[in-house]
Amino acid sequence: MAIQLINHLFNNTSTNCSPHIVTSWQLPKPSFTISSTTSSSTKSRSSILTGRVYASSTNGRQLIQSGTVRPIRPSDAAAAITDEGFVVLDIRPAWEREKAHVRGSLYAPLFVADRDNSLLTLLKKWVHFGYVGLWTGQSFTTLNPDFLRQVEEAVPDKSAKLLVACGEGLRSVMAASKLYEAGYKNLGWLAGGFNRGVDGDFPDVEGTGKLEYATIGDNPKSKQNCDYGKAIE
Repeated sequence: MAIQLINHLFNNTSTNCSPHIVTSWQLPKPSFTISSTTSSSTKSRSSILTGRVYASSTNGRQLIQSGTVRPIRPSDAAAAITDEGFVVLDIRPAWEREKAHVRGSLYAPLFVADRDNSLLTLLKKWVHFGYVGLWTGQSFTTLNPDFLRQVEEAVPDKSAKLLVACGEGLRSVMAASKLYEAGYKNLGWLAGGFNRGVDGDFPDVEGTGKLEYATIGDNPKSKQNCDYGKAIE
């Protein structure tokens, strides 16, 4: 079941369902060529980032398939927290967490807002406009360079049980890979992310919105369309 869940999850990563976050690794491959006037440093940054994200996602997928990182469904999360001692590690961007989060969860964002006005950021906006047809002011993100440091400061004990969670279950795969490589060995992965949850899966929730809609907005139909983590029975 874990393998089916992961394969289904990663076979659907070409769809970007979050109205609040666009990352370079979520975008479809652009059908354009960067002109010769693009600086070599910009090209290099883009290539390195894409390579690192792909490698981390692939490694994370393998860790979950092998059972090294344990997949935990939202419906089973409360028991894992209460009975097994797992602590939720929320790795979503700040604007998603502010809407709703699990009370007592740890927080370290894997991605942060991209404030860079370099050509690379402008290209990401251009690609988004080309595919979506409208620039809506969504927040573009970049990898948080302080992610591991922030986790290590919050959880110095690397034997601690951490349930790594995000909105759709994609970013948390990458985060789990990074944490495992950093020495954290008792990791859980929230399968499908908070989006797959329902009211009551996490009884202690803080914020102004519903936890399952914090990433995709407040439209239940959007949640149905973006249910990446639904297992193939």
